[in-house]
Amino acid sequence: MLIGRSREQERLRALAEAARDGTGGALVLRGGPGIGKTALLDWAAAESPVPVLRASGAEFEADLPFAGLSQLLRPVLDRLGLLPGPQRDALAGAFGLGPAAEADRLLVGFAVLSLLAEAGPVLCLVDDAQWLDSVSADALRFAARRLGAEEVALVLATRPPGPVPGVPALDLDGLGRADAERLLEAGLDQAVRERLLTEAEGNPLALLELPRTGFGGGGELSERLRAAFHGQIAALPPPARAALLAAAASDSGELAVVLRICTAEDLRPAEEARLVEVAGGYVRFRHPLVRAAAYHGASLAERVAVHRSLAGVLDGDRRAWHLAAAAAGPDEAVAAALEATAGGARARGGYGAAAAALERAAELSDSPGAQARRLLLAAENGLHAGAPQAAVRLAERAGGLDTSPEFLARVGWVEGQAWFWQGDFRTAYDLIAYGGAYRRALHPAWYLGEPTLGACLDSLDADPLSAWLVSAARGRPAPLAEIADRRTALAPAVPVRDLVEVCGFGFVAGQDAAAHELAAALIGRCRGEGLAGLLPTLLFFQAEAELFAGRHRDAAVSCSEGLTLAHDAGQPLWISQLSAVRGVLAALSGDERETRAAVADALAAAAPGCPPAGFAWAQWALALLDLGLGRPEAAIPRLVPLQSDPYAHHVVAYRAIPDLVEAAVRSGAPSTASLTRLTVFADRTGQPWAQALLHRCRALLSGDEHEFVLSLKLPARPFERARTSLLYGEWLRRARRKADARRVLSQALETFDRLAAHPWSARARTELAATGLASSPSAPEPAAARLTPQELQIARLAAQGLSNRDIAAQLFLSPKTVAYHLYKAYPKLGVTARTDLAALPL
Repeated sequence: MLIGRSREQERLRALAEAARDGTGGALVLRGGPGIGKTALLDWAAAESPVPVLRASGAEFEADLPFAGLSQLLRPVLDRLGLLPGPQRDALAGAFGLGPAAEADRLLVGFAVLSLLAEAGPVLCLVDDAQWLDSVSADALRFAARRLGAEEVALVLATRPPGPVPGVPALDLDGLGRADAERLLEAGLDQAVRERLLTEAEGNPLALLELPRTGFGGGGELSERLRAAFHGQIAALPPPARAALLAAAASDSGELAVVLRICTAEDLRPAEEARLVEVAGGYVRFRHPLVRAAAYHGASLAERVAVHRSLAGVLDGDRRAWHLAAAAAGPDEAVAAALEATAGGARARGGYGAAAAALERAAELSDSPGAQARRLLLAAENGLHAGAPQAAVRLAERAGGLDTSPEFLARVGWVEGQAWFWQGDFRTAYDLIAYGGAYRRALHPAWYLGEPTLGACLDSLDADPLSAWLVSAARGRPAPLAEIADRRTALAPAVPVRDLVEVCGFGFVAGQDAAAHELAAALIGRCRGEGLAGLLPTLLFFQAEAELFAGRHRDAAVSCSEGLTLAHDAGQPLWISQLSAVRGVLAALSGDERETRAAVADALAAAAPGCPPAGFAWAQWALALLDLGLGRPEAAIPRLVPLQSDPYAHHVVAYRAIPDLVEAAVRSGAPSTASLTRLTVFADRTGQPWAQALLHRCRALLSGDEHEFVLSLKLPARPFERARTSLLYGEWLRRARRKADARRVLSQALETFDRLAAHPWSARARTELAATGLASSPSAPEPAAARLTPQELQIARLAAQGLSNRDIAAQLFLSPKTVAYHLYKAYPKLGVTARTDLAALPL
């Protein structure tokens, strides 16, 4: 029976019932040692209306990849075959059930989520989550953020601070006085009771243990509790203390391992003292502080001896780590064993574990050169693990040990990449370019602008791809399809990562349609190969292309998925970029609150003192909002800075020139300064839509009707063509040519209504009314517009005939989540079955 935890019990009961009902979720149970986290998990397991999976982190398992997941998922691995191929292969390789598969970090999280969904309804209880290995911790945090439409509940019990962004937390406080008194032993002297109540501060473990062992002394309560347990351990016979030490030092607590270096009889006194429990083939400590007391209370010589003994009865990763724990100084043989362990961890996607093994191997290396090499490898794995700050620390240490130019070039690349992902583009460029890797330095150079970008382009090698990139930035390049076809001819041998920059520079060259086609192809490869970490980049490019093509709903779908993945992967650069594009879409619809919220997200995703990656897009979003809502004067100061370094070369800067011209003309301060840049861009790209924009700007500045006519004769994007028609219609009305004005204004209004560009629709209606024609009311909102971006994405795939399982595999969701979103979409669309979807204009 638990005392004083009714609120927490109710929360856990509701979560388990939600898993039973198919609306599961996650909870972080947070509190210090002894506060009652384990007791609450035990209660939840006993009372759960659904099956329970359990795992517990252990201080000595933190460097063993997949240790926590192995505990949790072992009972449901028989469902592994139900997962999509890449996810199945990732987990099978991780658990030794198939060939090792070097997996994308996010893919492991998707696989865990999918497996739990297949196992549902289920309640997952993870104790001491602060000690989980990095792979398990990342995967479970990922799954926790995405639960909601599953028959899965997940509780992560951890010590503070232990936050999991996007997951609610329940903090455990000390018991109130009345409840604390109920826990105290009967018959205690009142003075003793008062002192216990004061010193225990409501901590249940302290209230139970301190009376047995004395409670004097100062220091942290957890240290005093550990000392109390140490006193109980010290009273055991030497063989029992040795057995407890073996169990504490063991990375898994497996009884079979412990019994290889002691006997069951040796453990008996510890069991009788209720310090451990032997059940299910494991030695389980009564509390993590008991384990800590058993280990840290032993002498150094005893700890070294037990690790050597454990290494003698284990193999693989576990043997290597025990040898390392027993090493008192440099030991090249142990360092080599740890390096081999790191290679195995990396091959299974355990990058964090590989980094930890290599860092420890570096400490045991017998030469500066070996130490430097292993530190740099640790830094590289840290990058893959999503730990850029650790990667910088490790790379800097490596660079201090080996100063050869070749090695420092590698150090610069790793450290530069780490700074790039943190948003410090200047430091990233300087470090990457130091070793001459100018192709790799091109991305940070892009965000720095001139003169850095020009210097980087000048320094690129003379290979065909580099030549195309230079011509895309400065001249009229060959069609993107040609260079992309040459690069993808060997696909899938050519890594997707090598093609991303080609896709991005397609927009620089104005070859939007080809860039969109390539982005879509690469997205398809990422979905098929499980490369979830690259999807935010490519979904940004896809959203960009869809926006420019006037496919605003499609762009919103791409933004939504890209942003979710960017948050999952911890990619502030793409959080900034995608949030800013979301802001542009909101501005076009006239939603001021959504625009400002998206822009705030874009500007917040930046390193301290560094410009956010999405700054240019964000300024464009705010300018479009001002322009659409009739505030042209406010738009100008947002648009003018985009025409100078470091933003003048950006895709946004060129495409925002027509907005700047319109804002200036409507404000009564026309200027031809930016027209020269647009002329150069239109001539360089040779794109008819760019020429159409140029003619529109000339018409606004000169008042020459012929320029409007020329603009409307050229192929153009729907939204931009409608804006030209609107401006031309306004010109015609002022010229008292009302019949002509009605014709072009009506065309503009139809497009604006279809695109839900409400500010521009309102402006077109006002102009039509001024011609004496009452415009028809807006067409009813299409049913698809009522769907969320994810519902629309899923409905479209279902309309193509894909099953829920196929859709789940593409979108890195579970089939149950897909079914949930379809269930919500049907009434919004006015249908009752997926067979009706194919007939809808989605």
